[in-house]
Amino acid sequence: MLSVIERDVIKKARELNVRFIRLQFTDILGHFKNLAITISQLERAFEEGILFDGSSIQGFTRIHESDMYLRPDPNTLTIFPWRPKEGGAVARLICDIYTPKGEPFAGCPRNCLRRVIAEAQEMGYEMYAGPEPEFFLFETDERGRPTKVTNDTGSYFDLSPLDRGEDARRDIAITLEEMGFEIESSHHEVAPGQHEIDLRFSDCLSAADNLATFRFVVKAIAKRHGLHASFMPKPFFGENGSGLHIHQSLFQKGINVFADPNGEMGLSDLARSYVAGLMKHAPALCAIGNPTVNSYKRLVPGYEAPVDITWSDKDRSTFIRIPAAGGQSTRVELRSPDPAANPYLIIAASLKAGLDGIKEQLVPPPPTAASTYELNAEERRALGVRSLPRNLREALDHLANDTVLREMLGEHIYDHYMKAKLVEWEVFSTQVHQWETEQYLPTL
Repeated sequence: MLSVIERDVIKKARELNVRFIRLQFTDILGHFKNLAITISQLERAFEEGILFDGSSIQGFTRIHESDMYLRPDPNTLTIFPWRPKEGGAVARLICDIYTPKGEPFAGCPRNCLRRVIAEAQEMGYEMYAGPEPEFFLFETDERGRPTKVTNDTGSYFDLSPLDRGEDARRDIAITLEEMGFEIESSHHEVAPGQHEIDLRFSDCLSAADNLATFRFVVKAIAKRHGLHASFMPKPFFGENGSGLHIHQSLFQKGINVFADPNGEMGLSDLARSYVAGLMKHAPALCAIGNPTVNSYKRLVPGYEAPVDITWSDKDRSTFIRIPAAGGQSTRVELRSPDPAANPYLIIAASLKAGLDGIKEQLVPPPPTAASTYELNAEERRALGVRSLPRNLREALDHLANDTVLREMLGEHIYDHYMKAKLVEWEVFSTQVHQWETEQYLPTL
């Protein structure tokens, strides 16, 4: 039996002359996947789900237990504005993944986030998140393959003619708004070819959906401009890398419970415990929020990226920053993640870590007044400053020892994620890189 909203979605899709619908989902590593159906199959998709081979998807199932079902979320219907309308429009629905027994699939990242949302709701809270993703635009060669040539020499907040990516960034923002996104701002970032588009805060499931969709849209529109959009965290040595700052707050009955006008930095005790939870689990969070070998080339001193597990309302090089906005806009900004992260898993992990801080009534260390980049080892020990992991392997070791975040991921996601990332680290570690050749071949 179809729900009211499902019937409304079918009606709306027909009124908009939708002919094809892409059923979208992410694998464990955060890659967007899709399966296309025609409008005639939409009712069956809502009622029964659409069968697909889960063994072909990274980290899903083994070949002898491959049947999985996509169940579209009717709240996620969106038309692709850039697709030709002749012969019918193309739309998408984001899906949850279920087993043949009708149970939520343990390896579905969206279901993982749903579990943590349910835990927060049992505690009386609803999380809102506002992602700030950064990306690079590169020129392509004559065969359409990406190069490392940026299409501008602009820097922070620059305008044309230095920012030659402005047209592409404008079209990306317009397309996102046509798809129902609320864009807070868009601008050129610090490095040449680097851009940022900030998404307005929303409930955390919608925020994760929006972030997954954002990456897909950015790449599609950049391609129409003859460009390649990359969410690689650190494409260039000596330039800023791309971050994924996630603003987050908890609400209770429509009231922001992070706000306290009488508290330090306008924060409530509950917000401070949330911050303490994020800081407690920071090393393991990096394994999820900074998921590539390249991620740790960004987390180095001098480029506005965090290196230490510190927090502040002023310094932008800290792990957590408290923006000046108060009242209902009070929030904490997690600054360590990068845009290679699986949107569902990093938002779920952030929420889980913060909730753990609340449950344990943790108290954060004193905020820092200035950057800790220049502190020596003795000064760091005196202040109790801990560092973020220096590489992917170190972060994975922290995740292996973090029982709270392991429980959040569940055995299936944890095992498959760790296996994939350990292989990535091993392949990287055994390669001979260009730097080694240039450094050692002439002298040894």
